[in-house]
Amino acid sequence: MDGVIVIDKPKGWTSHDVVARTRHIAQTRKIGHLGTLDPIATGVLPLVVGRATRLAQFYTRSDKIYEGVVRFGWSTDTYDRAGEPTSEKRQAVLDPEELERALDRFRGEFAQTPPPVSAKKVEGRRAYALARKSEVVALEPVPVHVYELVVLGIDGPNVRLRAYCSGGTYLRSIAHELGQALGFGAHIQDLRRTASGEFEIDQARTLAQLEGLAAGERLLDALVPPANMLPGFPSVYVDELTVAQIRNGRNFPASPFRSQPASRFVKAIARQGELVAIGEAVLPNIYHPIVVL
Repeated sequence: MDGVIVIDKPKGWTSHDVVARTRHIAQTRKIGHLGTLDPIATGVLPLVVGRATRLAQFYTRSDKIYEGVVRFGWSTDTYDRAGEPTSEKRQAVLDPEELERALDRFRGEFAQTPPPVSAKKVEGRRAYALARKSEVVALEPVPVHVYELVVLGIDGPNVRLRAYCSGGTYLRSIAHELGQALGFGAHIQDLRRTASGEFEIDQARTLAQLEGLAAGERLLDALVPPANMLPGFPSVYVDELTVAQIRNGRNFPASPFRSQPASRFVKAIARQGELVAIGEAVLPNIYHPIVVL
C-alpha cells in the first residue's frame, strides 16, 4: 500500500478524523494528508499512504480549486457559519456590478491575512488551538495567487463562487474581507474543494466506498501509485544497476536526448514501472536522489 487515496471528505469531519478512519480501513498507521480541509468543507482530500508519505514535501504549495457559498449579512469569528456572529445581522441586497468590482481586489497576486481559526502556526502552535483558548492570534499576511475567481450565481444574500488559487489561500478570508468591502459582513456558508494539485473530485472515494473496497479486498483499486504522482516531474527510466546505485545514494544520469525539457526534479522509474526516487539536478543531465522510496 504505497501511493495516494483521494477521499471525498464528508461535512463535519476534520482532516485528522478522515486520516484516522482510513488508517483503520487500510490497517496501516502510515497515512497522512496533503493539506487540511475545514470541518464544514467537503471534497478532495488526498491521503498519502506508505512510502508515498515521503513525497508529501512536494505538495506543500499545490494549487487548489474551490466552490463555495458566501453568505452576506453578518461576519463571524471563524469567517464561516460555524463561528459566532461578530457583527449585527443585516439584510443584504447585492448589486452584481458592485460585487464584481469588489472581487477584483482578490484576483491575481496579493497579501492575505489567514483567518484566526486556521492551521497556520504561531510560535509552533496551531492558530485554531490558540483561538479556542481565547488567546489573541496575530497572523502575518502571506502572499497568495488567485488565478480565477468567478461568480457562479447569486441567490438573495448568497453568492456562489469558484476559486482557482495557490496553496495557502483561504476562501474564508476572501469572504470576510468581501463582506467588509460591501458593508454587510459576510462568511462562508458552504465550501467544497474540487481539486488539490493533480487530484480531482472525479477520483475521490467516499469513506463508505473505501470500506466497501476493503471488504472486497480491492483497496488497491483506490490507490494512485507513486509513479503516477507529481506528473509535472519528467520521468527518467533506469536499469537495475542504476536502481542499486540510486539506493546507495549515488547520482544517476538522464539521457541528453530525452524529449522532456530540463527540470530541477525528475522521477527515476524502474523498468517494472515503479518509482525508485526523486532526483534533483546537480549538473546538466545528472541528478542526485533526494527522496528514495
